[in-house]
Amino acid sequence: MTFDIARVRAGYPALAEGFVHFDGAAGTQVAASVADAVATTMRTAVANRSGAFEPGRRAYRIVDAARAAVADLVGAAPTGVVLGPSATALTWTVARALAQDWRAGDEVVVSRLDHDANVRPWVRLAAEVGATVRWAEFDPDTGELPTAQYRDLVGERTRLVAVTAASNAIGTRPDLPAIAATAHAADALVYVDGVHATPHGVTDMTALGADFYVTSAYKWSGPHLAAVAADPARWAPLRPAKLIPAPDDVPDRFEAGTPSFASLAGVTAAVDHLASLTGEDADGDRRERLRVGLAAAAAHEEALLDRLLTGLEKLPAVRVLAAPPGRCPTVSFRIDGQAPARTAAALGDRGICLSAGDYYAYEYFAAMGLRDSGGAVRASVYHYNTVDEVDLLLTELDRLAG
Repeated sequence: MTFDIARVRAGYPALAEGFVHFDGAAGTQVAASVADAVATTMRTAVANRSGAFEPGRRAYRIVDAARAAVADLVGAAPTGVVLGPSATALTWTVARALAQDWRAGDEVVVSRLDHDANVRPWVRLAAEVGATVRWAEFDPDTGELPTAQYRDLVGERTRLVAVTAASNAIGTRPDLPAIAATAHAADALVYVDGVHATPHGVTDMTALGADFYVTSAYKWSGPHLAAVAADPARWAPLRPAKLIPAPDDVPDRFEAGTPSFASLAGVTAAVDHLASLTGEDADGDRRERLRVGLAAAAAHEEALLDRLLTGLEKLPAVRVLAAPPGRCPTVSFRIDGQAPARTAAALGDRGICLSAGDYYAYEYFAAMGLRDSGGAVRASVYHYNTVDEVDLLLTELDRLAG
């Protein structure tokens, strides 16, 4: 279907300020419908969850709607969606629960391509119980995460494989089904960090082989909340630390404290926004409309990425960090002789917003030998970006590199 970029951009009030946003990997701008949902909820009588009166019943409906929305987004069951403040916090929660059954000599496999949120919790908890951490290495020349290595890394003592669906540094999308098949053959669980991947295409966590799949709403036009999805039966035997009177059902037992009901309304609105990217009259249920809308958005983003990469190749002073074909629309680069922070600040002075540093991809930049010298500059394309914005970025980089 046709992707009407003008109509899409009109749905983001913040874009009217005139800044150019290539920082979606750090957080996207919020859709108008999301802001409206949050504001409306805050102006409406909503109490803590209770069946005794209508404002309390509204709270139940808001939570249930958010679970259902995330389930449609990632291909999960609503009763298997755990909501929380961030992907990092939720991963710690899951890691602590799983590690209760780990013993000395057990093994976990992590990747040097991952955001540290899908590395450090597993490394720390493995150390606490005496489990062994095994590392999957990426190819520095191609940016790939070779799948074959998992046949050597995964064994009969492997309890968990943690891997990203897409690198937040260079966009690499590992072959998750192949990795998961190797893990599941050894009866190991697979925890997938989908934070960077979810905004850039259709997600089916079952097809990916994910036992757990975590995503953050503020990376897909929503508020600062996150969710981790799993089969409800997968959650059932896990016993997280909780207050005695707190609900003991799945998924409630994994959510400590009272949530922000207004923000949860924003999560639902963000998923509905993604489902309307090709127009309000799109056909099918929400899951089908998400498939169509995100596929159209991904095609738009891929065209912009191709234009950006082609332009960067023409700038001899710009070094692009390698990534394989099929990456998310994310590029990390450095200008020869210029600190990444200086490059980002100079672009920021021109109203172009990009990230600089290691973006919490700690192991990646350490392995590349770039962390101590400032990491890199990251341009992350999102569906509201335009051809003119890509060309402006290239023009300004040419000026800075000259």
